[in-house]
Amino acid sequence: MSRFAGKNVVITGGSSGIGLGTAKYLTDGGARVMVTGRDQAGLDRAGESIGAIAVRSDMTSAADRQALAERVAAEFGSLDLLFVNAGVTRSSTFAETGEELYDEVFAINTRGVYFTVQALAPLMREGSGIVLTTSLADEMGMPGTGVYSASKAAVRSMARTFAAELLPRGVRVNAISPGPIDTGIIHRSMPAEAADAFMRQVREGNPMRRTGTEEEIARAVAFLGFEATYNTGLELAVDGGAAQL
Repeated sequence: MSRFAGKNVVITGGSSGIGLGTAKYLTDGGARVMVTGRDQAGLDRAGESIGAIAVRSDMTSAADRQALAERVAAEFGSLDLLFVNAGVTRSSTFAETGEELYDEVFAINTRGVYFTVQALAPLMREGSGIVLTTSLADEMGMPGTGVYSASKAAVRSMARTFAAELLPRGVRVNAISPGPIDTGIIHRSMPAEAADAFMRQVREGNPMRRTGTEEEIARAVAFLGFEATYNTGLELAVDGGAAQL
């Protein structure tokens, strides 16, 4: 399969979950993919398992962002797709949230996204695409997610602004908003019985009565990156209808 042959891709947060699933989908299709993250062991596994170029990079660090841009320029020269997927999820009620948690979430999910795009945008080819990861939480008032939701709402706004500013260069910018996706992290982080109960609750609460898959996100990212040539500034929900029904 060579659907994406000749395409150069960078995926931040690509050592696990949605990022790794998307990297695998694209490398299987012939793309050259660089994944980044902070977990060296996860990056090593990603590089070995899917054949991606794995680079340790912390998107909150200006030095790391500059080094990443230099590495991308050396490896690829230019980019066809930048998937800015790295982020953190933190649950805390409004009353319990402290400044440390607030600053951590916004440093990674918002400031990190902004300056990662700024660092790599000069390497985007005309006709290329940037995809940002937002969240179902940026549209809904979900208790315990105030800081996380706000950080993702900021990213949604960035998608519009970046789209407007990069349009003269022929670079499209869109966002993908995942709903509940089964990446396996719940079963890895909780006892089996509790994880089964939680996932059952998630499925029952979704209009489609199921969770999504990493490949379903990957296909949507590839669509926005390569095929949606008349779309920019869009947020595409891949959530089983959760934001609409």
